[in-house]
Amino acid sequence: MSTTVEAARYGSGKAVRRIEDPALVRGAGQFTDDLKRAGQTHLVFLRSPHAHALIKGVDKSAALALPGVLAVYSGADLVAAGVKPMGNAVPFPRPDGKPGASATRYPIAFDRVRFVGEAVAAVVAESREAAMNGAEAVMVDFEDLPSVTDTLQAIRPGAPVLCEQAPDNIASEMKHGDAAAADAAFKRAAHVVSLDIVNQRLAPASMEPRVVLAEPDAASGRLTVTLSSQMPTAVRDGIAAALPGLVKEQVRVRVGDVGGGFGMKTGLYPEDIVVAHAARTLGRPVKWCAQRLEEFSASSHGRDLITKAELALDANGKVLALRTRSYANVGGYAMTVGVVIQLLIGPWVSTSIYDIPTISLHLTAVMTNTTPTGAYRGAGRPEAIYVIERLMDAAAREMKIDGAELRRRNMIRPAQMPYKNPMGQTYDVGQFEKMLDQGLALADWKGFEARRVASKAQGRLRGRGIATFLEWTGGNALSEVVTVNVLPEGIVELTVATMPMGQGINTSLAQLAVDVFGVPLEQIRVVHGDTDRANGFGSAGSRSLFTGGAAVQVASERTIEQAKSLAGEALEASSRDIEYRAGRFTIAGTDRGIGLFELAAKQPTARITADGDATAGAPSWPNACHVCEVEVDPDTGAVEVAAYASVNDIGRVVSPTIVRGQIEGGAVQGIGQALCEAVAYDRDSGQLLTASFMDYALPHADGFRGFKTVFDTSVPCTTNLLGVKGVGELGTIGATPAVVNAVVDALAAAGLGRDAEKVQMPLTASTVWRALQRDFDRPDWV
Repeated sequence: MSTTVEAARYGSGKAVRRIEDPALVRGAGQFTDDLKRAGQTHLVFLRSPHAHALIKGVDKSAALALPGVLAVYSGADLVAAGVKPMGNAVPFPRPDGKPGASATRYPIAFDRVRFVGEAVAAVVAESREAAMNGAEAVMVDFEDLPSVTDTLQAIRPGAPVLCEQAPDNIASEMKHGDAAAADAAFKRAAHVVSLDIVNQRLAPASMEPRVVLAEPDAASGRLTVTLSSQMPTAVRDGIAAALPGLVKEQVRVRVGDVGGGFGMKTGLYPEDIVVAHAARTLGRPVKWCAQRLEEFSASSHGRDLITKAELALDANGKVLALRTRSYANVGGYAMTVGVVIQLLIGPWVSTSIYDIPTISLHLTAVMTNTTPTGAYRGAGRPEAIYVIERLMDAAAREMKIDGAELRRRNMIRPAQMPYKNPMGQTYDVGQFEKMLDQGLALADWKGFEARRVASKAQGRLRGRGIATFLEWTGGNALSEVVTVNVLPEGIVELTVATMPMGQGINTSLAQLAVDVFGVPLEQIRVVHGDTDRANGFGSAGSRSLFTGGAAVQVASERTIEQAKSLAGEALEASSRDIEYRAGRFTIAGTDRGIGLFELAAKQPTARITADGDATAGAPSWPNACHVCEVEVDPDTGAVEVAAYASVNDIGRVVSPTIVRGQIEGGAVQGIGQALCEAVAYDRDSGQLLTASFMDYALPHADGFRGFKTVFDTSVPCTTNLLGVKGVGELGTIGATPAVVNAVVDALAAAGLGRDAEKVQMPLTASTVWRALQRDFDRPDWV
């Protein structure tokens, strides 16, 4: 079979069945909690019931006396053993010019707890049941302290202080743009719109909770840690840095199947360190599997940004300036990632696809007695795009012009590419008006009024929302290395540092290898999640394909070139005369040849090996037009997504089925933020009120009627070898503003007018019903 035929069946651009799925649908997947080692022990954490308290003492005696309990660790025990605190640098200064501040975060709280769910002790026992009994027997003497969970209350005088270096609870602050120029633009503007906008706190809620298994090897002194993670190398390096007498070469991190990550499983957690320490001290395997309550209370949260946003426009609707004042609730500890996401990454896309000449952005990271925030699908970009898209609709309503038309007037034109936005980010390509036109046609924009009338006849309020936007992808980690091994048993093995987590990246990488090797897809094997074999940034920021995929192509091509020389030696011919096709090398013009896998068997190592590396020149900028229509029941406030259409510019498409799943699955998560999801804390006690799926509402399939999804591949990215653009977060970013704009439109048409713009997410039935009665929740601005 020819290379052309195989590539036509299984190569890039073809819809194929995911290579990950057969094992998963048969129940043969291997997740960390499936592993059971000889002599394995179990660890359970005791967590703080207080949002803010001093730890006066930890009595372990009753727990240690229980059957099966092997060890109990307190924060003081870990400090005495030389276990280091979590490495954390707050990257931006405070308002007073001093360095960014955060309390020291210990793997187990040492002297004070700063949020409900923070670990205060860990119990290791022969069984999970014994460990749970032991945790219940540990007595912790707490001295309760006043707490604060509200972002704006936390920075008011007299608020409880979380960190001595930040008596105002401000961890850091950033200002972007030209405040004076923005003020001048607002003074000369013909139209000014202003909105109070809340991006509420979210819980990632991956299907598989976090799980860690640590195994010591007494003979070698090495430690193997298996866990559910998107970034094995970061975990390896973090554990080595935290545990005394350990270097990274002594730590091996392995990752099997991962049941969802969404950014929440990036980097190192305190629990990873504690499990590793317990395994080293006990000399036995130790496993911890988080319960769902722990995932809600102790895994990183996302979003939580309050913004006062303003847009200045001239008489023709051209935007003159964007001005925002934002406060980010980063939780009990200002973790590096959580701060960077809100104070830098989000602002990078604040002007989106619009030619806005002037910005003034002022952002403050605030510590409160809540779970620390980190990456969650989109990581700063959903917040920023939500702000600008809400403003664009508000401006259109103010000027009484069509929202699509106002967007069109402000879009960056293709002739302006490459375009540097006010944050200094350069877009290599983009045909944003083309995406808008296709999106309007797909959604039947002009036919909306007839559908609104039909909905009204059925007693429903119908609204339409649009979001035209882009996003930044790559995590600014733009290089990747891949190793190819051709094995005699008929397998081409790709060893990669990118990580599957349900998104199907291994299938896409295998399809790229098929393009080069011309063998069936089932002969490609992807090896991942082993720091002894491959190290890199991992998978986050929608980077896996345009970095890892490019490296697969380079490594595959190098393998063929190297194998041509080997084939020449085997066939006693010049390598220049060797041709390759569909797994076989031949001497040009003859029928003499040797198979790829036969050639591998003849090598001294019984394999052909080559490395390939690729570096993208810059991030990619996928963009899209998403249009949503909703129906609202005016008697109950219930919202249903009646129609959803999107046109997505994602450059070259390698795996169409996977891309569709990413766009539409991401949109469902964005719909979740718009309509139902929210982490809530009791303002007085700091208790987490949404600690289970009984209280934290995820979107259900019966809440919408499906998608019309189109890909535009006519504008390839110019900064990476493949021409692809990251796609994993695009749907999430566009869905939230499209849905909320649609609900606002329905409410405005029902008689609320611009008052409808006061609604805040999530737009639950009760929130929408109250809005119809002109009852709104608004931020309590300082």
